Amino acid sequence: MKKLIAAGVSLLVLALPGFAAEPRKAGEYPLTIDSYPQPGVAKGRVIGPLEFHSKIIPGNTVRQYWVYVPVGYDAANPPNLLVWQDGMRAVPESTPLRIPIVLDNLIAKKDIPPTLGIFITPGNTGTEHYPPNLGTGNPNHRAQEYDEISDDYSQFLIQEMLPEVAKTYKFTSDPARRAIGGTSSGAICSFTVAWHHPDQFGNLISMIGSYTSIGYHPATATTPEKFGGDTYPGLIRRAPPKKLKIFLEDGTNDLDNQFGNWHLANMQMLASLQYANTTADASRNEAVKNGPRYDIRFEWGDGPHSDVHGGWLLPGILRWVFGK
Repeated sequence: MKKLIAAGVSLLVLALPGFAAEPRKAGEYPLTIDSYPQPGVAKGRVIGPLEFHSKIIPGNTVRQYWVYVPVGYDAANPPNLLVWQDGMRAVPESTPLRIPIVLDNLIAKKDIPPTLGIFITPGNTGTEHYPPNLGTGNPNHRAQEYDEISDDYSQFLIQEMLPEVAKTYKFTSDPARRAIGGTSSGAICSFTVAWHHPDQFGNLISMIGSYTSIGYHPATATTPEKFGGDTYPGLIRRAPPKKLKIFLEDGTNDLDNQFGNWHLANMQMLASLQYANTTADASRNEAVKNGPRYDIRFEWGDGPHSDVHGGWLLPGILRWVFGK
């Protein structure tokens, strides 16, 4: 496993002409050509927003989702699958991620095979699926779904959302050709799904992941204790590695608040995954030495809690995840 140094790394295929003209400020990561519409590149269809009421997630939640159907979609030859959390910040062309544009360009270049995308918002309780202030906030059930260490969201995704989309659009069942990802709390949500269900998703993309105590709630007289993402490093170290390909991204100026230090938390995740790949602990040798290993890559930038660095890296990440 090696750290990816963005400038000059052939894997990410990043061109940095804007950086050469003048000194770059911390957190500045101008998007590359793969994140802009290109002449002659056909666009896949983005369908949505659609609405979905979950019966599995408690609280009468409703959410929006979008489906990206690649050019040349063929139900007889199901495409790869990319599932992304916080879909409202992944689809619009005004965002740093703008994933449909990136998919259009990479598929047209044949850098990755045709890939179907599903972009999902967190749930919202109440009469409105989309709160009026979503431009500055989040749906109100996000922390419960994304930050708590629970299998509810995984079951919603596997038993409800994927079958719902599959009624209309087919996609691969091979976990090696499926990826799940997100940013911030969407990243820890994605990690929870992939770590507990590597038979469903063999690839994880984590950007500015909130591996902190947001989801922690002490026990009360009527409710049990709930755990947050800060428990994952210990769990990872004590468990045999899983067959997962993992990309971690974060910035050295990420958040530091009552829930934790985001960059330290991401470094702890990396260290734990690397340790899990070793057989240094004699008590783990038999369980580890002949089993799978985590395939890990990571990139630490110097940005704050923002999707900008992740958006800059995204084309290269998808090449690494899905490239031939």
